[in-house]
Amino acid sequence: MSKGRFFLKLYLVGIILLFESFFMSWAVLISLFNHEFIAVRMLEIMAGTFVAGLISFLISKKRKEDEPTRKDYFILVVLSWVFLALFGAFPYIFTKTIPDFTNAFFESMSGFTTTGSSILTDIESLPKSILFWRSLTHWIGGMGIIVLVLAVMPFQNLSFRQMFQSEASVVVEDKVSFRIRYVARNAWLIYIGLTVTETILLRIGGMSLFDAVCHSFATVATGGFSTKNDSVAGFSPFIQYVIIVFMILSGMNFMLHILFRKGQLKQVISNGELRFYLKIIFFVGILLTLTLHFYRSLGWEQAFRDSFFQVTSVITATGFASADYLLWPSHAVLLIAFLMFIGACAGSTGGGVKVIRNLIVVKKIGQSFRQMINPNAVCEIRYNQKIIKPDHVASIITFVLIYYMVIAFGTLFLHFTGLDFVTSFGSAITTLGGIGPGFGTVGPVSNFAHLSDVAKIFLSFNMLTGRLEIYAVLVLLNPGFWKN
Repeated sequence: MSKGRFFLKLYLVGIILLFESFFMSWAVLISLFNHEFIAVRMLEIMAGTFVAGLISFLISKKRKEDEPTRKDYFILVVLSWVFLALFGAFPYIFTKTIPDFTNAFFESMSGFTTTGSSILTDIESLPKSILFWRSLTHWIGGMGIIVLVLAVMPFQNLSFRQMFQSEASVVVEDKVSFRIRYVARNAWLIYIGLTVTETILLRIGGMSLFDAVCHSFATVATGGFSTKNDSVAGFSPFIQYVIIVFMILSGMNFMLHILFRKGQLKQVISNGELRFYLKIIFFVGILLTLTLHFYRSLGWEQAFRDSFFQVTSVITATGFASADYLLWPSHAVLLIAFLMFIGACAGSTGGGVKVIRNLIVVKKIGQSFRQMINPNAVCEIRYNQKIIKPDHVASIITFVLIYYMVIAFGTLFLHFTGLDFVTSFGSAITTLGGIGPGFGTVGPVSNFAHLSDVAKIFLSFNMLTGRLEIYAVLVLLNPGFWKN
């Protein structure tokens, strides 16, 4: 690797750390406001992150190479996220709220990737500044730190599209009618608007301002970190319904929010992915409502609320819990597992395979059956009235297969570390999909504290793999990638 390319990577990492130190200052203010004993230590951590970022930025600013290669973009994105999580772990480590490095890195990576899996057993005992930082990591990672950098920094030589698509979810359309910087800026404006609106509604519902802000960060980012040990189960029905609505909104493609903001309502309503996404939530929610009412003897309102809350939480990969779904009948648990394979919409803050990919796979299956019945028929796959090219369909199917293979490999690896099969599968699928709670001993009322250090490190990078849509991480593991 040439010196120029080395300094290019150092340049972007420096910018990321400067942004991270800016966000850390918010947690410092919370610490000072609450007169916490860790206030000075939080200030030192912020200053250290700022200095590290500033030095990296200054020594590489004029020495970076002008034309990065495609390989550089993969390295840049992965490296940026690793350093983001690494420095994000320092507030936990140096305040001794999570003194162990492996646990702190796990919690930090879980926050930034909006996974929501946790090793903490007593969340409410933590200082408010740490709880705030924990929720803030969701909010930073939800829309994407690189998307934020592209929205703010006046880069001239980096490819916006390459960087944007390396971090953001793909879309089926070949061309986006808006400039990447325009999309990045407007997505962040909508992101902020949703956060503020939800915070106001949660305050109206009776939440304290601190809890409302933290839960809004976690909801809009589809992260799932709560300030309470029982997640959101102890809050009022009104608050739970507000969170349901904002989880659904955050699980939508943010391009649709931008179109709605521009008054193009017809394009939003007719979007195939959105319609499929809402249909899945509705039909699975109704099935679970009936199940909880007749099998668990819950009243209609509670059955409806618990069902739609968990359906929305799982499909959007938010990870909040209002009930322990592992206590539900087995067919209800299978429906929850089904949702884990679906995911949110492309271009959203949610995780998983993504609705659009599953929709294209379903259409491909339908096409195959039609051609079996009538071999001479010309069967085309259409999405939003556009024909999807066969090579694009093939790439989507390839991604889905690789996604399942990564889950299978993760399950076997974790099983060899000593976990039972159900817990291994639950850990692998929930961290790759950015969901949070899983199955077995890592369910919605449990945590990941009991896992071995090897398992936690593996799952930390499994979270990163899922957040960066698999390829960006897996390609770095290919020996051929590093050859000239």
